[in-house]
Amino acid sequence: MKTIFFSTKPYDKTFFNTHNSSHQLQLEFLETHLGPHIVNAVDEGTFAVCVFVNDRLTEEVIRVLAGKGVKVIALRCAGFNNVDLEAARAHGIRVCRVPAYSPEAVAEHAVAMLLTLNRKTHKAYNRVREQNFSLNGLLGFNLHGKTVSVIGTGKIGKAFCKIMLGFGCKVLAYDIVRDETLEAAGVVYSDFETLLRHADILSLHCPLTPESRYLINEQSLQGMKSGVTIINTSRGALINTNDAINALKTGHIAYLGIDVYEQEEKLFFKDLSGSIIEDDTIQRLMSFPNVLVTGHQAFFTNEALDEIAATTLDNIAKLSRGKEPDKSRILV
Repeated sequence: MKTIFFSTKPYDKTFFNTHNSSHQLQLEFLETHLGPHIVNAVDEGTFAVCVFVNDRLTEEVIRVLAGKGVKVIALRCAGFNNVDLEAARAHGIRVCRVPAYSPEAVAEHAVAMLLTLNRKTHKAYNRVREQNFSLNGLLGFNLHGKTVSVIGTGKIGKAFCKIMLGFGCKVLAYDIVRDETLEAAGVVYSDFETLLRHADILSLHCPLTPESRYLINEQSLQGMKSGVTIINTSRGALINTNDAINALKTGHIAYLGIDVYEQEEKLFFKDLSGSIIEDDTIQRLMSFPNVLVTGHQAFFTNEALDEIAATTLDNIAKLSRGKEPDKSRILV
């Protein structure tokens, strides 16, 4: 059974080839992302395509895949906003994912971004290397006692809440489903407006859906206190970037940490150090001294990549044998 991987890097090949020793699937790795520009290059009779967060599986792409005999779209991530699920269903293509590869990896990165922005350790590192030991401009604030508002308490949001409770923070949460174990630990669920109003720190851990797109916008920002810190390790389009820039300019947002960006497919996972980036919006963001951008790095740990490879190949292998993976892994 042939599976073509898109948007692959050397580390993908390493982890997937290691785990394929127990499956013996035929794997082909391509660096390009999957979209209309390349879909016709998929070989006839390919059983599965394996895709990542910035591949674009539109109705057009899925129609071509179906015509070539593709039976499975295997996401090696948890999010699926980049796949037209209705088109996949209509064309009889199964869609599977990795729902929980390492929640702690993403949660810990969110905390790392928060601490970096607050305590300015990235600036201190550069100063000390230049033998500048001055503390001017490095003033931070205690996390202990602050109100941390968390949108989305799935596996990642839950892990983040637990860490923040460990810092001695008051944790508010908003989700359509309440987690009783979090409530027992001290997390207080509230309505959306209350959560925004009380947030010293806001961390986003919800999926991107039509309803959550631009969840953080001019209106919702106005409902937050001045000087709020916002961290986003979920999906870029949860934040209206232009509205965030305006709030940064006025000081309404004191710190912004993003591991995701709404136009990231043109930038992230690429070495553009020798290129001129034409995206003025990301350039504007990175010009702020109180903004920290990482390139969709939150998932990037040994443990996470190991679980992603193991689960993805298990999904493909089971579907190739007519068996069903765990229900949480199946979207269509």
